[in-house]
Amino acid sequence: MSNFIPEEKIEEIKNAADIVEVVSDYVLLKKTGKNYSGLCPFHTEKDASFTVSPAKQIFHCFGCNTGGNVFNFLIRHDGVSFPEAVRLLARRYGIDLPERKMSQAMREQISEREKLLAINRMAMDYYHQNLLHDSYGKQAMAYLKKRGMEPSIVDRFQLGYARNAWDGLKNYLQKKRVPMNLMEKAGLVIPRKSGTGYYDRFRERIVFPIYNLNKQVVGFGGRVLDASLPKYLNSPETPVYSKSKLLYGLHLARNKCRETRTVYIVEGYFDLLALHQYGVENAGATLGTALTTEHIHMIKGFAEKVILVFDGDDAGIQASLRSVGIFIEKGMQARVMLLPRGDDPDSFMRKYGLEAFKEIADKSRSVISFIMESAQKKYGLSVEGKMQIIEELKIPLASIQDMGARNGYIKEVWERLGVKEYDIREKVDAAVAAMQKADTPYGNRPTGHIQQDNHSKRPMNETGRQETSGSRLERQIIAMMLQYPEILPDIIQEKVLDHFGSETLKTIGELILSMKNEKDRQVSNLISIVDGDEKRNILASLSIKEEMWNRKGCRKVITKFIQNSPLRYSVSLTEQIKAAEKDNNQDLLFKLLQEKQDIAVSNERLKQELSK
Repeated sequence: MSNFIPEEKIEEIKNAADIVEVVSDYVLLKKTGKNYSGLCPFHTEKDASFTVSPAKQIFHCFGCNTGGNVFNFLIRHDGVSFPEAVRLLARRYGIDLPERKMSQAMREQISEREKLLAINRMAMDYYHQNLLHDSYGKQAMAYLKKRGMEPSIVDRFQLGYARNAWDGLKNYLQKKRVPMNLMEKAGLVIPRKSGTGYYDRFRERIVFPIYNLNKQVVGFGGRVLDASLPKYLNSPETPVYSKSKLLYGLHLARNKCRETRTVYIVEGYFDLLALHQYGVENAGATLGTALTTEHIHMIKGFAEKVILVFDGDDAGIQASLRSVGIFIEKGMQARVMLLPRGDDPDSFMRKYGLEAFKEIADKSRSVISFIMESAQKKYGLSVEGKMQIIEELKIPLASIQDMGARNGYIKEVWERLGVKEYDIREKVDAAVAAMQKADTPYGNRPTGHIQQDNHSKRPMNETGRQETSGSRLERQIIAMMLQYPEILPDIIQEKVLDHFGSETLKTIGELILSMKNEKDRQVSNLISIVDGDEKRNILASLSIKEEMWNRKGCRKVITKFIQNSPLRYSVSLTEQIKAAEKDNNQDLLFKLLQEKQDIAVSNERLKQELSK
């Protein structure tokens, strides 16, 4: 937890890590020429604009302009520090990190996140050993057997038991010299109302460790062994745990999700364990919350289709109705699978087994069909009932951005209800207009029209403004410096960077020129050196799309750029001359006229070079 990481080890890890392999753990990538592409994990999109270059070991999204190397990806995606990202990759690629004695100042720099993760790991070991201990965990183990949990599941998910003691975990962690304030910050202990001491949050409960996708323990869930309340207790929100960004069990399921392109979503711990035990390993569970945008982004990294598995009672139906809308909004294929009334996934699997589960899964319904059927049961098929059904469907239908898909669902609705297509379309169009006016997630997008391709628009500069001709040339020059280093001597000789208007681009150019060898100039190394996301994003953006540079093409760009630079200055110079004439400042006027003549001579020379 307190290791200093030598620079040579960081370099070794960077060389060993394969960015395509790492990113594939989070994003479904498809081969597109030399590179790979997929849906960006950092923003919502329908068409893939996220690109990974195996040759350059970088990524870049043309939609949200995020880019960097393998370290930057983990830092951005998992919210970890740089040292954490290094350690994650070291573990992945079997690289030992040597122990280095740290100064007190260095120790203070160790992130709080790393400390909390280490404490959670200690707590998990404590709970798990309690469960396996004959005297402590006998009752809890008997309960798990009664629920049909096999030892392999107990071991695989590292299930544990919190003893019936107020300070069991607290005392254990104190012996490990864990500060009390960090125990509290991890959500493991609670301060007494009297203000004198702390007590364990989890007591006399089966404990479910909750992992992030990096297989780090970030929180816990606990279930009582009897009928007392609350039945379930979860960790509070902490710097490492957010229930809206995690799905229980997904750290073990993602490979199977990627293989099948499908993920099952259930609601409870035991539901998830039952699915895994019976062979449905591409599954995850929500943690006491409705599905969120963050969940959808996570799922998109592993699967193309989601099957929501809900209980068949009224509560289950209502739960599914609360969850399905977000899939429509985010344009992800989702289906709803309702189990027979009185059954949840856990009880169903134990009663009927895997084949019966798959049979129901094969009959799962689309989200729109499910909402329509639920509304039909609720309102009936009277004239008033049909109007109510349309009213309930208008928002989900309006949220579908794919016009072909929306029209298909509208057709399904009017065919099933036997109403005029116009009546439905009028309601949906009105809902679209209202959403646009209210600036909902889709309110700022024109609906029913072909969207302009972002890549065909005039490029944006680093400030978010549309590029001018000059700034585009500056970006071109940086791109050629990255991709055709043979032109660097010309850049130096012509003092090209002196003409740059963008200080950010100029700084990047100066950094490239300062690198003495080709290896240091590799974009993945430059990204590690530059400060700030802005520069990293620019470097990734200008490197990811290769151009066929040659000396003649590079010289043409340089010449055009330098030519335009004095021309722009010449306009300003003309205004200065007029001002000097008005003020009758003869000395200044002579100086300015001489300068203008020199520029004219320079322009003529450059024009001749351009015409060659």
